[in-house]
Amino acid sequence: MMEEEEFEFAEDLEAILHLTPEVQLAIEQVFPSQDPLDRADFNAVEYINTLFPTEQSLANIDDVVNKIRLKIRRLDDNIRTVVRGQTNVGQDGRQALEEAQIAIQQLFGKIKDIKDKAEKSEQMVKEITRDIKQLDHAKRHLTTSITTLNHLHMLVGGVDSLEAMTRKRQYGEVANLLQGVVNVLEHFHKYMGIPQIRQLSERVKAAQSELGTQILADFEEAFPSQGSKRPGGPSNVLRDACLVANVLDPRIKQEIIKKFIRQHLSEYLVLFQENQDVAWLDKIDRRYAWIKRQLLDYEEKYGRMFPEEWCMTERIAVEFCHITRAELAKVMRTRAKEIEVKLLLFAIQRTTNFEGLLAKRFTGCTLTDVPGQKRPDSPLDPTNPFLEDEPGEEAGTEKDEDLTKPKKPKAPDNPFHGIVSKCFEPHLYVYIESQDKNLGELIDRFVADFRAQGPPKAGTEEGGAVLPSCADLFVYYKKCMVQCSQLSTGEPMIALTTIFQKFLREYAWKILSGNLVQRVHHVNSFIHSLEEKLKEKVDKVLVERINLTGEMDTFSTVISNSIQLLVQDLDAACDPALTAMSKMPWQSVEHVGDQSPYVTSIIMHIKQNVPIIRDNLASTRKYFTQFCIKFTNSFIPKFINHLFRCKPISMVGAEQLLLDTHSLKTVLLDLPSIGSQVLRKAPASYTKIVVKGMTRAEMILKVVMAPHEPPVVFVDNYIKLLADGNPETFQKILDMKGLKRSEQSSMLELFRQRLPTPPSGADGGPSLSFSTPTPEQESSRIRKLEKLIKKRL
Repeated sequence: MMEEEEFEFAEDLEAILHLTPEVQLAIEQVFPSQDPLDRADFNAVEYINTLFPTEQSLANIDDVVNKIRLKIRRLDDNIRTVVRGQTNVGQDGRQALEEAQIAIQQLFGKIKDIKDKAEKSEQMVKEITRDIKQLDHAKRHLTTSITTLNHLHMLVGGVDSLEAMTRKRQYGEVANLLQGVVNVLEHFHKYMGIPQIRQLSERVKAAQSELGTQILADFEEAFPSQGSKRPGGPSNVLRDACLVANVLDPRIKQEIIKKFIRQHLSEYLVLFQENQDVAWLDKIDRRYAWIKRQLLDYEEKYGRMFPEEWCMTERIAVEFCHITRAELAKVMRTRAKEIEVKLLLFAIQRTTNFEGLLAKRFTGCTLTDVPGQKRPDSPLDPTNPFLEDEPGEEAGTEKDEDLTKPKKPKAPDNPFHGIVSKCFEPHLYVYIESQDKNLGELIDRFVADFRAQGPPKAGTEEGGAVLPSCADLFVYYKKCMVQCSQLSTGEPMIALTTIFQKFLREYAWKILSGNLVQRVHHVNSFIHSLEEKLKEKVDKVLVERINLTGEMDTFSTVISNSIQLLVQDLDAACDPALTAMSKMPWQSVEHVGDQSPYVTSIIMHIKQNVPIIRDNLASTRKYFTQFCIKFTNSFIPKFINHLFRCKPISMVGAEQLLLDTHSLKTVLLDLPSIGSQVLRKAPASYTKIVVKGMTRAEMILKVVMAPHEPPVVFVDNYIKLLADGNPETFQKILDMKGLKRSEQSSMLELFRQRLPTPPSGADGGPSLSFSTPTPEQESSRIRKLEKLIKKRL
């Protein structure tokens, strides 16, 4: 019974002492302990087993029990001390709470007193600031009233004076007064509901309208639309009237400018009517000479009449340009059949020169009508370029050959470019057709000269240079491009580009096709430069339409064909030697000697031709590399095909062929630098092709040298060395070994059986993916074979 009670007590105690993980963690942080009895997951059985791991350890059970009992008594004493120490805590806490409540009440009373005093102070501040605000409002209203009354006094007086001065045409005083009246009237916009203010505003508008009408009438009287101009210089009245027009509606200013310019250019329209002889292109200089005189006459007589910011000189020149462009376009449409290339170029040259003079003299501000922009130079500046005489202004004194000389390119910031010369664009087809004809004749002359002189010999200084016709062609192209860019940067440049493309193709096929690669390469670089220059000259919106890629591809095709011709030439030189190789009696060879005569012949042809080709392609190394690669790709398969024709072959004959193959392999590896004093490592891509191709030839001969008995070993050795699943290749090997047809049949059947099964998803073709020996391994094998041959010799 006692044990049961103790067990129940332990369970109750465990339930009471069960703490949450958070509390347990807090206890462990405050009172860290390594004692197993303090752990939350304490297990009594494990603890006892720890104390008594073996039966022999039970001999100390009494000591352990005594220690535990001593520890329990100490814990009981500590608990008792703590419990007794908490006896008076409740009473002390209540007393402290009462003292705190009393202190809070006292603090609340003090805070209330402070709040009451703050409210009283705030009320006093409000009363003080209310009075100050009233004073501020009164002051502001008084100031506004005084200012408004002053403005009203100024407005009433100004309107009366404005009306009186208008009637007397005192424009100098009106210009200053009107601006002031308008500025003052702006202060009364919010008072327009007052009848008196509205009446003053209407009087100002009426005065402005009257001034505009009156000034226009004065200008009409001074510069009538019909009849001759008023003699003498401008009056001060008109100069002051222009100042007034600056303040009036902008339409008044525009009307004055329009009427004055129209009257100033009326004589021009009469002198250069469409039916007049001076209206044609050959007299175009007279148009520009006339406007120069008129501008000089204007600056002398009327330069000080108009305000400087009106830029009247520039406006007259711009209006002249607009009229001239329209008149020239009209007369050229009427007499289009009379337009010749030289006449057109003459007119364009004179026109672009005139546009250049305009750019030197004016800023172009009137082209966009930027308000308030002033001229940087005085209208009476003695450096006016119109004062400079141009030699040979008459068309008759201009030499024909000077018309085709390229002029300096126009400045990119010339705002007047095309203001007149734009009218020539619809007729530039005459120039384009002329260039088409000239280029056709030039190409024909190049062809005739080339046929007469014959192609320069390779290896000579002449053979390595650029063809003279090539240089002439691109100089002519540059000349045409510069001329056309000065005539137009729009559609005519696209048409000229089309002409260039046409004759580039003709030059490629008629002259360069079959010639040395180096020359074609130079032409290709010229084309790229030409394309970049055309894109610089043409309008930005048309840049995408300039594309000479097709022509460069054409020349690249010529290069490729030229390289192929060189390859075929060297290939053909080696064909007799390969034929001699296939006809030699390899079965009767009794001993292995030096390289065979056919190898010596092939090496001789290579040493004779390759250095010459390399020297001619010295500046275009990549094309020489292409030549080497193409020759190797052509020669090695041909060599292997002739190797298959050498049948039957004895063991000694196969060894001789293997030695010959190694000699050719060495020569091919040195092909890029053969006969050169400067030793240069061959490109890795080329070396890879040679090693791969010639290694296959060596493997073929090794298979031929291997005994065909037992057949299984022979077939496996073939598959391992050649990795070729084509039965035709295997049969060629058997033919080289001189086996009979009956033996070949069994071998072929065994070969088909021993072929590895292709992986799933493969196409099941005859090709195999065996790992071929590395070049290092093959080189090692070749060295061993050479040692063997030397021993036998």
